[in-house]
Amino acid sequence: MNKIRSNESKTLGLYIHIPFCKSKCLYCDFNSFAGMEMLIEPYFNALKKEIELYAGRLEDCLVKTIFIGGGTPSFVDAAFISDLLHICERNFTLKKDTEISMEANPGTLSREKLETYMKAGINRLSIGLQAWQNKMLKFIGRIHTVEEFLDNFRQARDEGFKNINIDLIFGLPGQTMADWKETVDSVAGLNPEHVSCYSLKIEKDTPFWEMLETGKISQAEDEMDREMYYYAKEKFNGKGMKHYEISNFAYPGFECEHNLIYWKAEEYIGIGAGSHSYINGERYNNVYDICRYIKEVTNGIIPLENVERIDFRDRVSEFIILGLRLIEGISTVEFRKKFGCDISDIYGRQLLKLTERGLIEQKGNNIMLTGKGLDLANQVFIEFV
Repeated sequence: MNKIRSNESKTLGLYIHIPFCKSKCLYCDFNSFAGMEMLIEPYFNALKKEIELYAGRLEDCLVKTIFIGGGTPSFVDAAFISDLLHICERNFTLKKDTEISMEANPGTLSREKLETYMKAGINRLSIGLQAWQNKMLKFIGRIHTVEEFLDNFRQARDEGFKNINIDLIFGLPGQTMADWKETVDSVAGLNPEHVSCYSLKIEKDTPFWEMLETGKISQAEDEMDREMYYYAKEKFNGKGMKHYEISNFAYPGFECEHNLIYWKAEEYIGIGAGSHSYINGERYNNVYDICRYIKEVTNGIIPLENVERIDFRDRVSEFIILGLRLIEGISTVEFRKKFGCDISDIYGRQLLKLTERGLIEQKGNNIMLTGKGLDLANQVFIEFV
């Protein structure tokens, strides 16, 4: 990989993948593994090595966000996370007040870990709750109870975390509307700064997929799925939270800066096994296998694969599809500035068709999904592929 230079300081996001879990949830298809604790220390040594390998190549680059995801980053000893962030500080130029997020699961957190995270500079915590019923949590393979979540949430507040996201899933097998209302109402009562509500998508190569194929579970009906979505929107909007992305709500000023990098098709570097990067018009990922990742990085090689040069048409397509996930949509002014032409020059026919169907609308300089478009977002996105 060549050095990454620019005449002006290039800003980017940094994602760091921690693939270890105490146990794997039945719906999860992420690059994560349980029972591989013996690899934790060599893996973190490899992460630090990869950061050092990148350091000499990211000339004039300013890291504006760091996101530590997984897996379950809070499963490993907090000292590993702290050391990792110190390595980032030594090797990269960080923006002042960099947003540093970390995913955490109840049942793997403690007051001592939270204190270490705070001292290390983590200023945004994303806690995976998913549901409020212990029976449901057990059914989907979570390792924690609602009571453990509440303990961890309060401990995080006590340790000074003022920016906390809570992840929720709706459309779970067997989940009733009453279950979802209890989940949403209970979370809203805690006043987290940010809430992510995801509709369950059953992916191949997961236990849930096998259970679906054998008839042991069924997917939620579309009508129920939409009713759950509308309820969350109404509840969190009513709390004064801004619905700023299809699945995300935040109080003003607490939108996730790192995820906005993805939705605005900006640049980012991924560190760790299976992590993805997009920079200088190229997209690629690291190898997924943990042992191979450790071996190659230890030998001074960033183990890239699937390196793809993104052409003009694909960059335009991605900018539109990702940007339309944002409730404010995409700016036609920004589009012209970025691509040197009007969006209608390329997609005039599609824009007219979607407008006539009531799926998109234009307000001022912004093109956005309508309420109907939010429900049928995939039908909108396919027009720009």
